[in-house]
Amino acid sequence: MSFTKILRPVCAIAVCAVASLISSCGAEPAPESAYQPLEVVQPRPGIYADFTLTADLGELTGEQQQMIGLLIDASQIMDDLYWHQAFGDDHESWLESIADADTRRFAELNYGPWDRLDDDKPFMEGIGAKPLGANFYPRDMSKEEFEEAYLPGKNGLYSLIRRDEEGGLKLIPYHVAYADELKAAADLLRAAAKLAKSSDFSSYLKLRAAAMISDEYQISDMFWMDVRDNDIDVVIGPIETYEDALFGYRASYEAYVLVKDLEWSDRLSRFADFLPALQEGLPVPDEYKWETPGTDSDLNAYDVVYYAGASNAAGKTIAINLPNDEVVQLSRGTRRLQLKNAMRAKFDKIVEPIADVLIDESQREHISFDAFFANTMFHEVAHGLGIKNTIDGHGTVREAMLDMSSSMEEGKADILGLYMITELHKASELGDVDLRDYYVTFMTSVFRSIRFGASSAHGKANMVRFNFFLDSGAFIRDAETGRYSVDFDQMEIAMTDLSRLLLTIQGDGDYEGAVQLAETRGVIRAQLQADLDRLTDANIPVDITFQQGAAELGIE
Repeated sequence: MSFTKILRPVCAIAVCAVASLISSCGAEPAPESAYQPLEVVQPRPGIYADFTLTADLGELTGEQQQMIGLLIDASQIMDDLYWHQAFGDDHESWLESIADADTRRFAELNYGPWDRLDDDKPFMEGIGAKPLGANFYPRDMSKEEFEEAYLPGKNGLYSLIRRDEEGGLKLIPYHVAYADELKAAADLLRAAAKLAKSSDFSSYLKLRAAAMISDEYQISDMFWMDVRDNDIDVVIGPIETYEDALFGYRASYEAYVLVKDLEWSDRLSRFADFLPALQEGLPVPDEYKWETPGTDSDLNAYDVVYYAGASNAAGKTIAINLPNDEVVQLSRGTRRLQLKNAMRAKFDKIVEPIADVLIDESQREHISFDAFFANTMFHEVAHGLGIKNTIDGHGTVREAMLDMSSSMEEGKADILGLYMITELHKASELGDVDLRDYYVTFMTSVFRSIRFGASSAHGKANMVRFNFFLDSGAFIRDAETGRYSVDFDQMEIAMTDLSRLLLTIQGDGDYEGAVQLAETRGVIRAQLQADLDRLTDANIPVDITFQQGAAELGIE
C-alpha cells in the first residue's frame, strides 16, 4: 500500500411515581405483563469515579468565557430533554420522591431506574423492564403495529410516536413536542453567537439554533464541517440513536461543550488524509469498499468542560465522530474530536488499574496513555471506512441493521481502528512507537469496555471482539495466574478475519447475520465474568462521573 502522508428498596411514593410515569406522554398504560417481577439489583453509585472537568481558559477573552456559560445553559436544556426521551415527563418529581440517597444518585447517573452498565436491570422494586423504545413510542405498541402503520416519515430521526384520539399511531415532530424548551435553547445559541470570536463559529451557532426549532439539521451539519478556526466548540442537538433499542431510528438530545487543545490538535491533523488509501486496502472484495471516504475531515483534540443528556448517561464518551448524516459523510467526511481530559481520567482511574490485575507482567510495559489515545482516535477515524450504503442498492447500512446498527458500527470502528494503526505502522507513519504498545493497550481497554454491559453498543461490540480474539488465539489466558497476554502474530490474523466479517455483514445488510454474531459471540462467558469480578473485588471503577459546570470552570 502506498501513502501520500484512533438495591436498596425505596419508599412507596417512588414506586407509585414510576407507575404513573409509565403511562405519560399520551401513551396507553402498558399491559400487565410489562410489570412482571425482574431481577432487582443494588444501586451502585460507587462504580463511578468522580472527576472534575476543567480546562485552561487563560487564553480566552472575557466574552469567550461568557459564551461558554451560555453554551452550558443550552446544554442543560438538552439534559432535560433527554430525561423526557429516556424516561418520561415527570422525572423531576420522581427523583425528588426517592428517599434513599444512593438510589437517587444512581437514578441520576442512569437517567432512570435501570442500571445501564448491568444490562439495564432495574435497581428499584416494582419497576419492570426498561422499554426498548424508551419514551419514543407508546409503551403498549408492538413492532408489528408500527411496521403495519401508514405513517409517512415514521422512520425519521426527529419525531415521537404517540397515540391519537382513536388509539392509532401518529407522529409528533420534536420541534412541536418540545417547542418551548427548544426555543429557549435556540435563544441561548443565538446569544452565544454574538460573543463568538470566530465568525464561522458564530454562523454555525445561528444555523444550529434554526435547526433546533425546525428539525432540519443537515445544513448546520454541513456548515459545522467548515468551522476550523474556533477555540471553543459545541456539539448539541438530537444526535445518536442508541437509546432507541426497538428500531434504532430516533435520535436523543445531548451536548458537549469543548475547548480546543491546540498543541495536540496540531499533532493529529494529518491522519484523516490516509482514509482513501486505507479504504482501498481493506480485506474485502471491491464491492464492499466502492465508496470513497470524504477527505475534508477534521481531527482535533479538546478538553471537554460539560457533558449533557445522552453523552452523560452512564458510560462517558471520550471521542466523537460526527455528523452521522450519510450524505454529509460521503460528501465532506466527518470531524473527529478527541476528548483528551476525559480520556486521561479513564486511563488513570480505570485502564492502568485493570492492567495491574489482568495483564501478564511480561506485557505490562506495553500499556501507555499515548497508545490508548491513538487507539481511541483511530476508532473514530475508522468510522469513515467501509460503506454507508448496502451493496444491493436497498438503502443505507444503518437502515438495514435496525437495532443492531449501533453495535455493528462500533464493532467495525473498533477493529478497523486497529487495522489503520497496523497499516500506518508498517508504512512508518506513526513514528518510533512499538506496535505491541497498541495491541496490549487495545486488549486492556477491551476489558474496560466489556464492563459497560450488553445494553451498550460499545459493550456489545467489545464482547464480540473479545470472544473472537480469544477463540482465534490472539488473546491468551494463563490458567495459573489468571492473566492475559497478546499473541502478536495471531492478533493480526484475527484482526483481518474480523474486519472482513463485519464489513461483509454491513455491506450485505445482513441483519440476521448481525443477530447471530451477537448471540454467539456477544456474550460474557463464565471465565470472563469471573475475571471481571476480580476487578469489582479490587474496587476498580467501571466508569467516571463529572463534577462540572460554570463553578468548576471559575466563570460564574
